[in-house]
Amino acid sequence: MTYTEEWVTARAREAYERGRATFEVRAERTALLVVDMQDEFVRPGWSPFWVPAATRMAPRLGRLVEVCRTAGVPVIWTLFDDTHLGLDRPKALAHLPHADTDWRRPGESEVWRPLGRRPDEVLIRKPSYGAFHDTPLDTVLRNLGRDTVVVTGTLTNYCCGTTARQAYERGYQVVFGSDVTATDDEARQEHELAVLRKGFALVLTAEEIADRLAPARP
Repeated sequence: MTYTEEWVTARAREAYERGRATFEVRAERTALLVVDMQDEFVRPGWSPFWVPAATRMAPRLGRLVEVCRTAGVPVIWTLFDDTHLGLDRPKALAHLPHADTDWRRPGESEVWRPLGRRPDEVLIRKPSYGAFHDTPLDTVLRNLGRDTVVVTGTLTNYCCGTTARQAYERGYQVVFGSDVTATDDEARQEHELAVLRKGFALVLTAEEIADRLAPARP
């Protein structure tokens, strides 16, 4: 067979738009990652880094958190914070447009209170976009016996997308929540989902994730 330009382009487009990874999602092997749903990103008007779409999807994410708790799926929260006096943060970050503001967090990052993080749930403070970079997340997941992660939170195309890629590279099966992630320019949401769908993750809605984690019905 000769693979024409039209054939390979159509094949790629199909995978970007409708491709589905084929692995099984089992509650006893899965952990939920709630990435950076913290005040400066979710609390309306509180900081220049507010992500309105994250505020809007937070109730849906909260319901998925409850589904996971009921199904025995560990919920792990991350925060983008000033750790180790900032000395563990990638140096280039200070020179990027993301940092072009004088606004400073008045204290430690905190999970947005309406999401109801419980004190018996792991909280990881991270210095960069990906939740695996210079954090104990990989050790925590392996100690929990989990080989599948569900990535939710904000921003879709920064901390969530980077975390999904890092998980994939470490051998995890990655589920990415299409409607329980959010970014600061909603026109870019589907672009990131398309790349993840084709090469890194099983992209599902919160309802689809809940269905796969629900106990088997007789």
